[in-house]
Amino acid sequence: MNNKKMTENSQLAATARMFSSVVVQELARQGRSRTFARLLGESALHEVVSGSAPLSAFFESAFALLTRKNFRYEYAYRAAVTHKILLGIHSLNTASMLSEFRIGTCKADLVILNGASTVYEIKSERDNLDRLPNQIAAYFKVFSRVNIITSENHIDAVLDSVPDDVGVLLLNSRLKISPVREAQDRLKDLCPLTLLDSLHRNEAFEILKYFGVPIPDVPNTRIHSELATIFSRLPPNKLHECMIRVLKETRSLLPLSELARALPKSLKPLAFSSSIRERDHERLIASLSTPVAEALTWA
Repeated sequence: MNNKKMTENSQLAATARMFSSVVVQELARQGRSRTFARLLGESALHEVVSGSAPLSAFFESAFALLTRKNFRYEYAYRAAVTHKILLGIHSLNTASMLSEFRIGTCKADLVILNGASTVYEIKSERDNLDRLPNQIAAYFKVFSRVNIITSENHIDAVLDSVPDDVGVLLLNSRLKISPVREAQDRLKDLCPLTLLDSLHRNEAFEILKYFGVPIPDVPNTRIHSELATIFSRLPPNKLHECMIRVLKETRSLLPLSELARALPKSLKPLAFSSSIRERDHERLIASLSTPVAEALTWA
């Protein structure tokens, strides 16, 4: 790889890292972001955009760069699922979305909960498929449907390597999601203990309330083992149904709906996957009116 190509790749990687929870959280808490300023310099985008342009417009331009075919990073896929499925097919009133949801040693990229639970595992142009079989096996221990959303260069390999009940979605060059194969419900592999380990403790307690089971009155050192004993005896299908209800309540995105409406389209997915305190919403919105030239001085 020649030096020019290496530089271009490095600049593009810096651009992709601007769309991170770290940057958004710094903007929200401080009204400025040293991380963003550093990445802006590394990307060299400040050399080709107007210094007077507000950050809101800059993020839109940077995102457009990341969506170009063969340049797409994972965030382009996250944005597509957020806009086309969460906000396009569902709504924040009826569905919630989990990001980087840990299941054993794996993390599901995105999970949408409505009447069902559906994983969206991203395999971008820049990913390989080596871990895919283990990831799928882990996801079916907690959720009922799994979709792989991928690019044209991976589509045949994905179809050949995943079970027939796993859905396959194609993100085309216009950022439209096309179903190649529909996902099927599969609850036979649900594992109550894996599900328990993926929840916060208060969520496990809420599930017990749905079943009318009292919360174990034991020391903290014994609470997990007691919960494991109880969860192992619960009917898996009903447990899955209660999990969806609880997670839609505890991880609802409705409190972020007003913030998301005020953000540029390119940043809405980050609003749903970053921990942003309500008291910081106005500061985040205000920071996006900062001119690019001023943002460079934050470093």
